[in-house]
Amino acid sequence: MLDANLKSQLKAYLEKVTQPFEIVASLDDGDKSQELLKLLEDISNLSDKITLHSDGQDARTPSFAINRPGEETGVVFAGIPMGHEFTSLVLALLQVGGHPPKTSDEQLDQIRALEGEMLFETYYSLSCQNCPDVVQALNLMAIFNPNVRHVAIDGALFQDEVESREIMSVPSIYLNGKPFDQGRMTLEQILAKVDTGAAERDAKKLSEKAAFDTLVIGGGPAGAAAAIYSARKGINTGVAAERFGGQVADTMGIENFISVSHTEGPKLVSALEEHVKDYEVDVMNLQLATTFKAAEAEGGLHEVTFESGAKLKSKTLVLATGARWREMNVPGEQQYRNKGVAYCPHCDGPLFKGKRVAVIGGGNSGVEAAIDLAGIVGHVTLVEFMGEMRADAVLQKKLKSLPNVDIILNAQTTEVTGDGSRVNGLNYKDRTTDESKSIALEGIFVQIGLVPNTEWLKGSPIEMTPRGEIIVDAHGMTSVPGVFAAGDVTTVPYKQIIIAMGEGAKASLGAFDYLIRN
Repeated sequence: MLDANLKSQLKAYLEKVTQPFEIVASLDDGDKSQELLKLLEDISNLSDKITLHSDGQDARTPSFAINRPGEETGVVFAGIPMGHEFTSLVLALLQVGGHPPKTSDEQLDQIRALEGEMLFETYYSLSCQNCPDVVQALNLMAIFNPNVRHVAIDGALFQDEVESREIMSVPSIYLNGKPFDQGRMTLEQILAKVDTGAAERDAKKLSEKAAFDTLVIGGGPAGAAAAIYSARKGINTGVAAERFGGQVADTMGIENFISVSHTEGPKLVSALEEHVKDYEVDVMNLQLATTFKAAEAEGGLHEVTFESGAKLKSKTLVLATGARWREMNVPGEQQYRNKGVAYCPHCDGPLFKGKRVAVIGGGNSGVEAAIDLAGIVGHVTLVEFMGEMRADAVLQKKLKSLPNVDIILNAQTTEVTGDGSRVNGLNYKDRTTDESKSIALEGIFVQIGLVPNTEWLKGSPIEMTPRGEIIVDAHGMTSVPGVFAAGDVTTVPYKQIIIAMGEGAKASLGAFDYLIRN
């Protein structure tokens, strides 16, 4: 199951285990159970601290629990956790085996203090880059709190459950049998949701902080670069972000980041976070900015208020709130969001295996999504508003070579249709004839560009374009002295990770120059 190189790496990791544990597998006569058994045998043979039992009685097969002798930890994998979830498996093995997690003592204490029985079930897909964050966070909670149990379920393998629960987006999280949340969540976000007093406590602590020299709003590539360049100047630097990494965390393949031939969004985000932590930067996660108050006089303090109620002040600001996927804004889109309407083909594609789907958008993102989906689903229809696709020629050539793909040009999507619980079609207008047409579908993947996250700045003195992009000068400064902006949220053309990083560095240097002159 594991090749020699992977076995060698895993063996080195398992040497960090300090206490014995056991893997208890629940199997049937199917091929997947035999595949799982081979994987678990490979793992157990790499350490004398692991004991494998194949007589588990879990109703889900194939599945396995990772327990301490005589003690159930509550960590269960239903399926074969390879792909993106292999890291989740390795971390679970290490943590149950006594290796300490890279988590603050404060967070571990918060986990231990949680009360009440909690059974979490997470449905994931092996190609989902957002799912491991959720799986690893909930596994950690189960390991450190006996009241918590977590089952990570491969949605592609347990299709009956996916169908009965009408799951059409991963990760999908259930708590005690009821929907808890969907989409990527960090440990901080999960704890904030189950520990209802946490947000109020955190807001109070944040509001008591002294004013920063430079406060960065947003933790994507632009925000991370700004924080690093600011901290390197030796000034008091803070980063307040809704989630560190921003939209890059939802990006699968990255092949145009100079000097790195290929990487993936979550890996890049992890590297950014580690780099920021090398400096004395105050990183404040789960903070969604809601209002901005400019300094009353040049050289004074700017103030940002957050959804949590926290208020932070700073001599200079770098706004790097990024952008999000653009929505179609047609009837039915919101009603069937996560019920057939999706925005991440890598995450949710496996849930539509053998089904008919549409991709909205003929740019690079849309064509790449259609190509990826064509290898999973039964049929793909790409719907493009213009008379031609805008994607790179090499991508268009690949798309047109696929036998299960149709392309519709000059098509204006007018409505998402459904049966009340899930998508069943798409209506569109043929822009050449004005004729209304429809397509029978079970899924729609929207890939039509980005919208800047600047709603919270409306009514402020910061000048923006009609599209909501922040207007900046050559130094990254906005129309408000001392307030700078960088990345996809600005008017700077070409929304690319490497450009956002450069703009973040420039804005931070501009802020530093402003500080020493004022």
